[in-house]
This record gives sequence, C-alpha cells and structure tokens, in this order.
Amino acid sequence: MRIKKRLFIGLLVLSLMFITAVLAGSWYLLMNHNSLFNQVLLALGFLTLAVLFLLIALGIFSLVVMLWQGHSRPFLQHLGLMAVNLLFPVALALGRRLGVEAATIKASFIEMNNQLVRLQHLHITPAQILILAPHCLQWSGCPHKITIDVNNCRRCGRCSIDALHALAAKYGVRLAVATGGTLARHFVKQYRPRAVVAIACERDLTSGIQDTQPLPVLGVLNLRPHGPCLNTQVNLSQVEQAIQFFLAGKAATRSPVCSDGLVEVTHGN
Repeated sequence: MRIKKRLFIGLLVLSLMFITAVLAGSWYLLMNHNSLFNQVLLALGFLTLAVLFLLIALGIFSLVVMLWQGHSRPFLQHLGLMAVNLLFPVALALGRRLGVEAATIKASFIEMNNQLVRLQHLHITPAQILILAPHCLQWSGCPHKITIDVNNCRRCGRCSIDALHALAAKYGVRLAVATGGTLARHFVKQYRPRAVVAIACERDLTSGIQDTQPLPVLGVLNLRPHGPCLNTQVNLSQVEQAIQFFLAGKAATRSPVCSDGLVEVTHGN
C-alpha cells in the first residue's frame, strides 16, 4: 500500500489548529484576569506563542507550496523542517486519537521527506554517498559479524547484504550496516557523507532523518515477511533509484538491478 504524504501534512494542520485553540484560551484568560502583573505575564507569554505560531504556520505553508510547485527553496525548507520537528509529537498523538497507527504516520513523514529531498538539485560524487542498512537484513543464522566491518560478508547470497554489496560496487558508493540509531549516527560521523540512502523500519528511519537534518536522506522502508527485526528484505530498485538520483540530481532513468526490485534469498542450509 502506497502511503500518501498528504496524511502527514493534514496532521500538521490539525496540530496547528490545536495550538490555535490553546492561544485562544490564553487570550480568554488574559481578558478576564484582574491582576495587572498576571496580565503582563500572560501578554508576554501570548506574544511569544503568537510569534512561534506564525513561524510554524509559515513553515507548514512553505512545505505545502514547495511540494505543490515542485521547487525547493532552502530557507523555506529549513523553516518547514523546524515546524515539522516541533509539531511531530503532537501530530503523532492526534493521529493515535484519530485511530491512525504511528507506523503509518511515520511512513507518511518519510514519503514527505523523500519528496523534499528530490526537489533539491543535488550532484554528489559516489564516494560521498552512503548506503546505511540495518543489521536485520543479514541472515539470522550467519556467523559473520558485519556491523563492525561490512566486508566480513561472505557474499553467499542468503540475504540482501550480498545484493547491497553489488550495488555499492557498481556505483562506487559506501555501504555500512548498523545495529541501531547510535551506530548509524557513528557511521555518518565517520564517513561524513553528503547524502545517505537509509534502509530501515518506520521508527528508525524517522528518527534517523530527524537526527541528521539538514543532511539529505532518502529513506527506503524494509520489508518484513518474517516480522520485525528478523531476516528483513529490501526493494533493490528503490535503493538503486535513490543512488542514481543523488548522482544525477534528478529522477533515475537507468534500468534497475532486477525487474521486480526484490532480492531472492534462501535461508536454508
């Protein structure tokens, strides 16, 4: 199922409406309070919240305009991302109240982020691109530890790591496998990429994208036929298209690794 980015935008608007209600309540208290000192404090608080409200509103409006027009403006994008980070917890809470799963909201955020990245005019050399993959892509029965050194992979073809190695070699980009957010951030600091193709679940992709801003990150959700964190898979076509975008600064036109983009893996002996 394809997640629409308008879901996340809609939740941001609802969050903005919630803040508006809080401001209206504060104004009511201000108009009905007799203490001059408290009135001054409330007025200062209201003014601060009003400025914050205007900045957030401008940020959301900027995101909508950029996504609609298909043009990136660095200052407006920075303002929009600030608004997203401030309202994200509120959007999640409202989504849960409305019966929307957190994973769905985060997938919508990832889709919006990917669209914003694709609006940028990027031309990045292969050595400056990092494929960051989760350790759950590795076959669970493999005895070789690849999170410290991805080259420990024996390329047996039992999991997607082999295919990611092939992609990294084909385009000359870096590949790293992380066990979690802490190690992923370590690899980003170690390799200092100018762009990242990140593979993970909704939770880890969302936190990773937010932690590395303003570094451009294209997120690819992993596939979980055996459940979370166990022998997961990835759509190779999406990974390759993300690499091609960073190299060319536009949508990919070259043929993907395989017709359906999936890796055929076997976990038997």
